Amino acid sequence: MARLQSSASAEPLPRQCGLAAVDNGGFRAVSRALEMLGIAMRRHRTAILAIQWAVVFFYLVLLIIPATRPLPPEEARILDSLTRFAQFVFWGIWWPFVMVSVVLLGRVWCGVLCPEGALSEWVSRCGLSRGVPGWMKWGGWPFLAFLCTTVYGQLVSVYEYPKAAALVLGGSTLAAVTVGLLYGRGKRVWCRHLCPASGVFALLAKLAPVHYQIDQWAWDTAPRGARTSRDRAVNCAPLIDIRRMQTASPCHMCGRCAGERNAVRLSLRSPNAELSAPHDRVSRWEVALLVFGVLGIAVGAFQWSASPWFVAIKQHLGTWLIDRGWMWPLQSDAPWWVLTHYPEKNEVFTWLDGALIIAYMAATAAFVSAWIALWLVVGGILARVSAWRLAYALLPFAGVSVFLGLSALTVTLLRAEGLALRWIGSARGGMLALGLAWSVGLAWGMVRGRSLAARLAAVSGVVASLGAIAWLWVEMFYLW
Repeated sequence: MARLQSSASAEPLPRQCGLAAVDNGGFRAVSRALEMLGIAMRRHRTAILAIQWAVVFFYLVLLIIPATRPLPPEEARILDSLTRFAQFVFWGIWWPFVMVSVVLLGRVWCGVLCPEGALSEWVSRCGLSRGVPGWMKWGGWPFLAFLCTTVYGQLVSVYEYPKAAALVLGGSTLAAVTVGLLYGRGKRVWCRHLCPASGVFALLAKLAPVHYQIDQWAWDTAPRGARTSRDRAVNCAPLIDIRRMQTASPCHMCGRCAGERNAVRLSLRSPNAELSAPHDRVSRWEVALLVFGVLGIAVGAFQWSASPWFVAIKQHLGTWLIDRGWMWPLQSDAPWWVLTHYPEKNEVFTWLDGALIIAYMAATAAFVSAWIALWLVVGGILARVSAWRLAYALLPFAGVSVFLGLSALTVTLLRAEGLALRWIGSARGGMLALGLAWSVGLAWGMVRGRSLAARLAAVSGVVASLGAIAWLWVEMFYLW
């Protein structure tokens, strides 16, 4: 039996990390540095707490103050308007690069920086400390929460207006605090079971080359009560059974368990290691979130406002309603917290707008899901591999897709500041190509050991399934 039980594979570590070209001495030095970094994070917990509370303060200032002030004029810029600055920080930097950080470093954002997690854990220390109810453990909550938050955010224009951002982000924070007051003792029950972003983070963390590696043999054979010197017992806030952790998905990378029983260490691995290793860990809720949510609903949310199809359908339906005397769908009397309503900015959604936004996103998700399912099933049958498992090969492209959608506002805001960004078209095309190539390589690795025909069938199924999503981005960035 191999001594080192990786969270993804039992291969020798240098091979697993894809560092064959690196001499063993250099690899050992990097590994040792990472291991010591993990131990340092555990022993300097006070510094991490200080960072968390600084982020909480910064977050609350940018969330609350702009929502209480009048909207800035059109000519306002990032550096002379707190509202514009907050918009750029939240939607131009914060969310796009949080997604990048999860792919590169795992869920460090959750464990070190997230204000919701910090607040939820803090209040749970003095709350009612109830046990987590059974209904909260339902595996579909991250999927449902992501869908509801994404759709509602579009209806109230969360990216553009500070009151909408305060409602969506602040509402999530208030819910996190409430859950913390009710359940757990010093735990992050909200983060584990209900956070709208948790499901996406859990998916992207599977690709992270940095993770906490568990040596089950060392854990089981360690003397009773053994742990790193001067450290107290581990408090795993996201409620993970550390000894049995086999995936980076739930780990918040906070460092609290580093060195425990000399069996937990911060380590490198190949970005494809977890998903390429033979295993049966397939969650249909994760696949649904990946296909219907991230590649479906989210893409529709990013694209509807730029789509000429949306405008054409709206004009056609508007004319059809007027001809029949049905005027109420064209009324714009909904409050701002139901549909976007800012007359001073000449942006007011009618009931027809709201219905079409929902319909557009739902239709995009339905089309994308059906297309992906078709080709994954075909590829899975020909390659004799589960279509559910093959769906995980789409994850790299999905990560690129989310980043491109979120960073579209970054580009818009920077161009409003006078930056030309002539290279952005090439950069987007390169990222799409990179995401597709990564997904192809992951699919190839997932069916290693099979015949060449089977591997080509699996790869072809992945390429065909991603073709529709790639074309949607080409239309948005290059044709519309």
